[in-house]
Amino acid sequence: MITIYHNPRCSKSREGLQLLENSGKDFEVIKYLDTPISEEQLKTLLTLLGIKPIELVRINEAIWKSDYKDKTLSDAQIIKAMMKHPKLIERPIFVNGKQAIIGRPPVKVLDII
Repeated sequence: MITIYHNPRCSKSREGLQLLENSGKDFEVIKYLDTPISEEQLKTLLTLLGIKPIELVRINEAIWKSDYKDKTLSDAQIIKAMMKHPKLIERPIFVNGKQAIIGRPPVKVLDII
């Protein structure tokens, strides 16, 4: 089953969800702002994505600019920041088995369906 980590307020996330709905595949929607991602889940996502924590951060978010931008942070500190402020997590994220992608642009979801 495919999982989408979704933010309904994000146009890219909504576009990705629409593509998933049109695919006819079974999927689960996790609204990660309503149901926060655990540290273990976040680390698993990073492993599946094959990226460093900073690559999952929305660096243009106001909270990043005001609280974190000019600091030297470890991977663990960046993960803690994303857990404290889930809005910092890039979206949407699609997971299908052992594959994951960030859906930017949204059509990238077609690569793992």
